[in-house]
Amino acid sequence: MFEGFTSHTIPVGNGIDIAASVGGDGPPLLLLHGYPQTRACWRKIAGPLAKKFTVVAADLRGYGKSCKPVGGGNHDAYSKRSMAADQVALMQALGFPRFSLVGHDRGARVAHRLALDHADAVDRLALLDICPTDTMYAATDQAFATAYYHWFFLIQPADFPERMIVNNTHHYIRHTIASWCRTEGAFDEPILRHYVEAFFDPKTIHATCEDYRAGATIDLAHDAESDAAGRKLAIPLLVLWGGRGIVGKTFDVLAEWRKKSAAEVTGHALDCGHFLPEEAPDETLKALLGFL
Repeated sequence: MFEGFTSHTIPVGNGIDIAASVGGDGPPLLLLHGYPQTRACWRKIAGPLAKKFTVVAADLRGYGKSCKPVGGGNHDAYSKRSMAADQVALMQALGFPRFSLVGHDRGARVAHRLALDHADAVDRLALLDICPTDTMYAATDQAFATAYYHWFFLIQPADFPERMIVNNTHHYIRHTIASWCRTEGAFDEPILRHYVEAFFDPKTIHATCEDYRAGATIDLAHDAESDAAGRKLAIPLLVLWGGRGIVGKTFDVLAEWRKKSAAEVTGHALDCGHFLPEEAPDETLKALLGFL
């Protein structure tokens, strides 16, 4: 899926290996995917980005070919703090102590925490189709809970959601992607099979549930601590969202991110649903190149 890129599996500490595809030449750029996907979500724009940057498209902990430790307890194994530390170690191992960063969906939540915890490592930050986690939970009403039902399903105690998903993985993943996409033809059959097959591993199902459980518990605690300490993003931030998706219809995206940032925040909606790099690759690429 990444022509001309090389594949790597790199130890990042604590027994965790992170899988990544690396290609191009120029300033380093880390791309982080969302749920229920893998680094393959960047396949349409990674090549063009690699003409200007050294692109690193990584699988998050628990996803794709990266390690999937057992969660549980306080869900720290899948806190965005732990997942962000993986990616910083990955980039350091590749020789990139400082880099630009783009995250979509869960990857954007990891990217937000990474830019707070490792401010010296990030030059510029782009977040795709999210508002801050605490903002979204605080605004929960019937409409939000209906659209984001998975936030409340996946956080149920193990192994209830895991068993439900493993019993019909094929339908669950395809339904999830179809219900968030607003662009016909954005996903062909081979990429749908890729995403489905990635969830055939019960460890992936458990890990991704733990990602959401962390999002509803320890991540909120970390966010509250950062807010109480007055810690805000200190680097230029670009936010993009799907104009036909839920985030832009529910929130004033720019206003919410300006509350979390001490630096300039710019951005706009694209004519698509949730999956910006796959539904609107040309527009996403143009916006990223204009910012990065």
